[in-house]
Amino acid sequence: MSPVATAPAHLRARDAQLRAAYLREVLDLLYPAPCFTDGAPGDDTDGRVAGTAVADYLVVPDARRPRLLVPARSRRIAAAAVRRYAEPQSRIAKLKRDAVVTALRSGASGLLLRDRIRVYGPDAETIDGYLRRVLGADVALSIHIGPARANRKPVLQLIARDGRTVGFGKMGTGPLTRRLVRAETSALQALSHAVVDDVTIPSVLHSGEWRGHQVLIQSALPVWQPRAPLSAERLAAAQRAVALCCGTSKGWLSTSPYWSELRERLAGVADRPDGAALAAAARDLAARAGDTDLRFGSWHGDWAPWNMAALAGSLLVWDWERFTLGVPMGFDALHYELQRRIQTDPDAAAAVERTVTRAPRLLAPFEVPRAAAELTALLYLIDLAARYLADRQAEAGARLGVLGTWLLPVLVRRVEAFR
Repeated sequence: MSPVATAPAHLRARDAQLRAAYLREVLDLLYPAPCFTDGAPGDDTDGRVAGTAVADYLVVPDARRPRLLVPARSRRIAAAAVRRYAEPQSRIAKLKRDAVVTALRSGASGLLLRDRIRVYGPDAETIDGYLRRVLGADVALSIHIGPARANRKPVLQLIARDGRTVGFGKMGTGPLTRRLVRAETSALQALSHAVVDDVTIPSVLHSGEWRGHQVLIQSALPVWQPRAPLSAERLAAAQRAVALCCGTSKGWLSTSPYWSELRERLAGVADRPDGAALAAAARDLAARAGDTDLRFGSWHGDWAPWNMAALAGSLLVWDWERFTLGVPMGFDALHYELQRRIQTDPDAAAAVERTVTRAPRLLAPFEVPRAAAELTALLYLIDLAARYLADRQAEAGARLGVLGTWLLPVLVRRVEAFR
């Protein structure tokens, strides 16, 4: 469950509207002309279609609020698709998921899932045909319909005939998402040679292009295995292992490669709404603390509760598209804390404030001196804000895309008070 699930009713309604529009977009991408669909938003066939369908999906929970398309032809595969597509972050979400799984297994899914989409056309033109060719295996697909974000992309779950999830696929369809898919491919390939204690990372099964779209297929992590309690100490140790996995360096903030790269990123978004204020806050912070000695390492880039699962023997961590080298130590701990708070607190600005306040404790496992903890937290906020602006999250309709409503006021105030 992402923070969308805890948003006010009007934002959830807006999210549902955007998902329904995105469902149509995804179907057109995965099943391009001459393929056509029956049952999806915008179809005008009224069900009067002859011939054999090359794909057949049930819509979870329905076409007005689509979150997942699951194969309709096999109870086992459909149930596996629902059970393994995401990590419920609350008891209620888990109960809802389990109810759908039970209905699918029993054959009673028609009571819960009333919307169905069929695709007609030549199989060779579909994403299904492409994956069978490059993987050399017959797999069924379930399709994740995510919330509005600039980095939203088709996410596919690949399921074998016996119900095993054999992999997950991502497709980069625009300049940003193509870059992110390529970045995740490179990150996974690099991390395959690294030692990261207590962290299990997906491997690359296939990377390539299909109809001009960047494709990454990665192995499925065993999220279905029994969970184990996750202590703060274990989480911090795993995040520290990622920070150290590709080596570290030390130096002043003002002369570091990190600061040079961050300044370039800020210059690239200076003309965006809130961009000038963000750049000014960054310059002010560097003027006050440029001679602070920092240690730099790696970070996952989006280590949030919904991108991991804790097992007894390992932490499963996925979505490595933001993995970056040479950032101040402890960024992952700060990001996890902020995302965890945003997930449960409707006041995002208060979540930012509390994250900065807790920085000394959060960064202690990374051996960040207490005097450098607030500086590191403020740099993290600047880095995250620069990402939001560069990705144009506000224009994409992301719930927290407008920085001036939550992150930026806290950042500016904290920088002005920084000593």
